[in-house]
Amino acid sequence: MDLNLLVALDALLAEGSVTGAAERLQLSVPAMSRTLERIRRMMGDPLFVRAGRGLVPTPRAEALREPVRALVAQARELLAQDAVFDLKTLRRVFTIRADDGAVSTLGPALLDTLAKEAPRVTVRFISQGKQDVLSLREGAIDLDIGVIEDMGPEIVRQRLFPDRFVAVFRPANPLARHRKLTPERFARARHATVSRRGVLSGPVDIELGKVGLARHISAVTHSFAEALAITRKSDLVATVPDLLTLHLRDDLQMRALPFDTPAVTISQAWHPRFNEDPAHRAIRQMVHRISLAISGR
Repeated sequence: MDLNLLVALDALLAEGSVTGAAERLQLSVPAMSRTLERIRRMMGDPLFVRAGRGLVPTPRAEALREPVRALVAQARELLAQDAVFDLKTLRRVFTIRADDGAVSTLGPALLDTLAKEAPRVTVRFISQGKQDVLSLREGAIDLDIGVIEDMGPEIVRQRLFPDRFVAVFRPANPLARHRKLTPERFARARHATVSRRGVLSGPVDIELGKVGLARHISAVTHSFAEALAITRKSDLVATVPDLLTLHLRDDLQMRALPFDTPAVTISQAWHPRFNEDPAHRAIRQMVHRISLAISGR
């Protein structure tokens, strides 16, 4: 099997759909379908069967997953050693897993930088899915950006900038009449929180409990943009990271929290097998430079 077919099979196994694999390799869907048919004939196995909108791998395909991934990775590393790297001519899709706050904060500057330095690169931002080692190891995700949990020694994590929680509300909110927010005023307000898992309480509630107060959570949303949209049309208060939501709340009021909360650190994480990949390294360096500018360092 030639290298192009191995790369295509690796993409199909990673994406679980012809459309996803085509986007990953920047091919048309019909071209990817024809490639899949070639691989099937060569392997003597259907390899994938349709299930809903996606494809489910056969046992034969599952057995090939790791060997194919390893072969493709080795081939890319070997070719990268001899290739003359040029960002201007690089054609590649980078997948970055980040929430809407990170995309709105870092995305515009990253895309502007790419337009100048690597105009043929495409960035695919996705928010779904939890942070995990497997997607980074297999290259389904190139970078994780956000509040990165400890993912073990296999994953490299680089600090980008510190952030803090702030209270945000619309100008018509009664809290806007006060220049300073007190714990009591904060606790009496109705609140919107952000949690991908739908969790109702967090560090803010722990700190309120230390001074004998509790707040009422009226809404839990999946994203910062959703929480801030609610605060624009109601008297709910959203507690969000300051820098990470700066570009999502130009029309809203902000107050410092009247109690200490644990600082949050925004980081980027990747698998070490991409450490010496020049294109991957260039993207990481761009993200890091932009982060330094955002945090004023």
